[in-house]
Amino acid sequence: MTRETDSTRAGAAAPPPIAFVEPWEYELHFPRDPRAPGIARTTLRAVLDAHGLGELVDRAELLASELATNSVRHTKGPASVRLRWMCPVLRVSVSDSSPVFPLEVPAATAWDAEGGRGLAILELVADQWGGCCLDEKLFGTGGKTIWFELRTGRGGPDAPPTPPAAAALAA
Repeated sequence: MTRETDSTRAGAAAPPPIAFVEPWEYELHFPRDPRAPGIARTTLRAVLDAHGLGELVDRAELLASELATNSVRHTKGPASVRLRWMCPVLRVSVSDSSPVFPLEVPAATAWDAEGGRGLAILELVADQWGGCCLDEKLFGTGGKTIWFELRTGRGGPDAPPTPPAAAALAA
């Protein structure tokens, strides 16, 4: 016996994207598990598609996957991914329990290297990025947050243009 869902009934169309009249935020917590970056990518895609932000999905998935993978590989505890929309900017933050902050963007990293390209990819693809260490005394757990921002082309008259490198990758 199969279960009929709303979307499979008599030609029902998919629901329209959720309007983003006001800012919104989603957060996903995950354990130190090699499946976590894939789950983060799937969740991110579902949220952005639901909000009609498909133009940001590829870049957001690439960068969030890179950061989530680093959290799983290089920390001993859980991590989280937070999506925050403030039209026309999406900020994605990945927080983990490691207080070790990544080094500066390397001057040159071989693109076929096993590692070390994460910050170079952030620098190339994100419209803006940064991070901060979380003080153990202040927040109770310590760790760090690395974030990036992606800007849509739907900004108002005050929105700065998309950087050329990001525009080339989005095309």
